[in-house]
Amino acid sequence: MGAINLSQRGVRQEKRIRVSQPSTRGPSAFIPEKEVVQANTVDERTNLLVEEYSTSGRLDNITQVMSLHAQYLESFLRSQFYMLRMDGPLPLPYRHYIAIMAAARHQCSYLINMHVDEFLKTGGIAEWLNGLEYVPQRLKNLNEINKLLAHRPWLITKDHIQKLVKTGENNWSLPELVHAVVLLAHYHALASFVFGSGINPERDPDTSNGFRLISVNNFCVCDLANDNNIENASLSSNFGIVDSLSELEALMERMKRLQEEREDEEASQEEMTTRFEKEKKESLFVVSRAFDDDIVSTSDVSRYIEDPGFGYKDFARRGEEHLPTFRAQDYTWENHGFSLVNRLYSDIGHLLDEKFRMVYNLTYNTMATHEDVDTTMLRRALFNYVHCMFGIRYDDYDYGEVNQLLERSLKVYIKTVTCYPERTTKRMYDSYWRQFKHSEKVHVNLLLMEARMQAELLYALRAITRHLT
Repeated sequence: MGAINLSQRGVRQEKRIRVSQPSTRGPSAFIPEKEVVQANTVDERTNLLVEEYSTSGRLDNITQVMSLHAQYLESFLRSQFYMLRMDGPLPLPYRHYIAIMAAARHQCSYLINMHVDEFLKTGGIAEWLNGLEYVPQRLKNLNEINKLLAHRPWLITKDHIQKLVKTGENNWSLPELVHAVVLLAHYHALASFVFGSGINPERDPDTSNGFRLISVNNFCVCDLANDNNIENASLSSNFGIVDSLSELEALMERMKRLQEEREDEEASQEEMTTRFEKEKKESLFVVSRAFDDDIVSTSDVSRYIEDPGFGYKDFARRGEEHLPTFRAQDYTWENHGFSLVNRLYSDIGHLLDEKFRMVYNLTYNTMATHEDVDTTMLRRALFNYVHCMFGIRYDDYDYGEVNQLLERSLKVYIKTVTCYPERTTKRMYDSYWRQFKHSEKVHVNLLLMEARMQAELLYALRAITRHLT
């Protein structure tokens, strides 16, 4: 990995780190300020990373929360910097406009505002910020793939790819398209992290551009007024019975039992398939009834997207489309996706690979107050459950473990953060793993974000591979 020296190429600017002052205390509405600040004061490395790899020159709220996991933060910032600033197929303003389009699918005003600034700083045409009707046709042509990647990536086919690469004067080259897909998947997944971690708006944004028309999400200020329409039952069903401490002990006990059972007997291939299909089907009904009233996209965000009502939930509710199973063995990131990305968009494959491995293997061997715990099983269940919701199945994984390890309030949280992050509430965040540290919940969010990004990439890259063959 040492071959990629990001600081020597790309567009550099003189950096002065400014720590953002959010409008409510601390970088997150979900995490007490002192927990994040303590981590930051200790870690001088975070400041060096920001100096090296931040495009805005500020220690923003996302970075402050992620710095609870400094090792991961470095991987994240390196890959993000590479896709935004280093040599690559797309012009710099395009990169930020694509980030805006991706964030708009989830009405993530935090990311939209950030990239409106960056778009203008990198020489973007201000008029484009009035909405999609003002942008070149080839950018507009990304609409469909943005929409499908964000909400139902399993619908992406080689036809979508062909349409983009064969549209005459507005066509995309394959390297450009791969760059765009990586950016879209990155910012869809980052929106999940922003909402899942309750990231607060920055308090001192540069308003010099006159285009700061996106109102700040009100989710963290009033703890989401719409909290009431989530079925109370789905969040509090078994909390009356077990207090949170015994909840932790029960989880550890289940992990131990699963480990022993694993050593004793192996389920048949047929049984494993059945368990996956059952889990996939059940995942469709987690919280789907709680969202009967559609959230209407606010106009200042919807200017960057088409078909704002399109989402994951439609498919779950109506059941008219069958969610096909994507057998992970047939198209894996390691054997297929990685090499395709690297071939078409140089070093990004290495950087993404390092980031995926980092988050999957990241552990401090602790669970709440317990030390020397092997959490591999838990991390795998979280990652695979996200992939399960997107129809991706690992033949060698027993999906019965998901049901044993992830209690309902955690499944509600995962489903919301992954599929409709803009609906995440503090109450959902608080309702699961109540004995665990905030840094452990941020670790969960990092896993969900990377699992989601990888799922989107697998579907898009598989379609590109089919187009090529």
